[in-house]
Amino acid sequence: MNWSQVINPFNNITLSAFVAVIPILFIFWALIIKRMRGSKASLIATGIALFIAIIIYGMPVKLALLSAVNGALYGLFPICWIVITALFLFNITVESGQFEIIKHFMASVTSDRRLQALLIAFSFGAFLEGTAGFGAPVAITAAMLVGLGFDPLYAAGICLIANTAPVAFGSIGIPITVASQVSSIPEMAISQMVGRTLPILSVMLPFYLVVLMCGLKKTKEVLPAILVSGISFAVIQWACSNFLGPSLPDILAGIGSIISLIAFLKFWKPKNIWRFPNEVSTSITGKKKYSTGQIIRAWSPFILLTIMIVAWGLQPVKEVLNSFGQIEFKFWGIHNVILSADGKLISHVFKFNYLSAAGTAILISAIIAIPLIGLNFSDGVKIFMLTLKQLKFPVITVTSVLGFAYLVNDSGIILTLAAVLANTGSLFPFFAPVLGWLGVFITGSDTSSNALFSKLQAVTATSIGVDPVVTVAANVSGGVIGKMISPPSIAVAAAAGNLVGKESELFRFTLKHSFIMLIFICFIVLLQAYLFSWMVPGYHLLTAEISYINYDLSLGSRYLLVLAIILIIFMITIKLIKNRVNKKPVRKAQYD
Repeated sequence: MNWSQVINPFNNITLSAFVAVIPILFIFWALIIKRMRGSKASLIATGIALFIAIIIYGMPVKLALLSAVNGALYGLFPICWIVITALFLFNITVESGQFEIIKHFMASVTSDRRLQALLIAFSFGAFLEGTAGFGAPVAITAAMLVGLGFDPLYAAGICLIANTAPVAFGSIGIPITVASQVSSIPEMAISQMVGRTLPILSVMLPFYLVVLMCGLKKTKEVLPAILVSGISFAVIQWACSNFLGPSLPDILAGIGSIISLIAFLKFWKPKNIWRFPNEVSTSITGKKKYSTGQIIRAWSPFILLTIMIVAWGLQPVKEVLNSFGQIEFKFWGIHNVILSADGKLISHVFKFNYLSAAGTAILISAIIAIPLIGLNFSDGVKIFMLTLKQLKFPVITVTSVLGFAYLVNDSGIILTLAAVLANTGSLFPFFAPVLGWLGVFITGSDTSSNALFSKLQAVTATSIGVDPVVTVAANVSGGVIGKMISPPSIAVAAAAGNLVGKESELFRFTLKHSFIMLIFICFIVLLQAYLFSWMVPGYHLLTAEISYINYDLSLGSRYLLVLAIILIIFMITIKLIKNRVNKKPVRKAQYD
């Protein structure tokens, strides 16, 4: 027996919206006012959402519970799987002592905290977002900054804020691909529209980050480096999104920004080296020298990560891996049972792609790296178990928030709020990014937000005479701003920065900046809708028929063979370097 979603349970959209927003307002209250632990706040919010879904929206108890369980399962895999493996890779680097060499390398490039934040949080984080996505960029970059000596709260907060502009093109462009499938607008057109919005933010973001760290006066001291970092990233992001499509902007822009800034720092240095006030003096100086081989060996886990993630992102490789390592099943009791507002059955299919998941690529990278950086596999097992212990509360937070997200989606609660925004008439383009922001805040994923709202964005824009690509792209662009305050992202950043239990502080740190950037994007979209129509690309809507590409599995197999050869050559190279190293780095690690 089917159950139909309810959007306006009180037959009064204002009253219905007031009730629908209660669990969301609770999250804000719990984290900002009550300063509640993230895991506790998310569990209570899920309980409130269950009550509203069952009592107010009339959702059957069984469906409500199954919806929450389905979301929690998605939170465990692939999201928590990525975060666990990413922090595991970082932890083995620390435990082996190789991160001490990375510290010295970063100090040799620049010991200025402002520039280190640009290189790692902004540029390297963007690269990781383009390859792995989900929680990996924040998990790895926040942990790296803390390892370099950054204040944990600032490290986590800066990485969350930096991980905005890249999110739209994250995980090989999947968010835009999903928006295209749902809205019937070609993904190239959406990519071009987003690529004419976010580069504006990308130019400003490095400046914003540094001002946040040290104030305007100290920011002026490194303005040339900020311009190099931001402009190089924005230009490459714009060019790739407009001429190559949504798959490569983050990867190429991240690499280009890193190379540009490092090259620039060879010829220019700030007059004053800035560190955090009252920062404890570290032993990192320019006196201790490491060979190029030692530096390559220290970075080897992250080089392996890059190679593996890029290979895992290739569709032919995914096809081969899924043919051997994927379990797909229809979620019992809820699949094709709920009727959406437009009368379509909502599918609930869980794909356990344990081989092609990005988390598996990260784990393989870590396993290969273990002997290369001077550890044995028994050490690796111990570090993995310590990593699981380190992440026990963030895992609870992520799974409960995803259960909450699935529940508000399936019950129609989130559609009530969307209906209110859709009724704003000619002002809808201004509020279109808010819808994407809200979707990412709840789900933690720009992809999920686009799947949820892209059709509504397109239909509403058409009804008021605005080109639908403007509002669909606004959903994508607005969504990236919601990432920094999304409870799953907060949980990941807190875990990486040793701030478990202090999620409320991190939420308070990022909230204001999320609102500032959101309003900025809202005004840009409003101008694009009515004044800057020349920015809107030309396109034709996709036909209703969807063509599926049948990939040749032999092509994926050849790619994997090439990958294996590259990995073997790399391992031999690192082994040769290791044999030349006379002194082993001192092991040092700390887990909470």
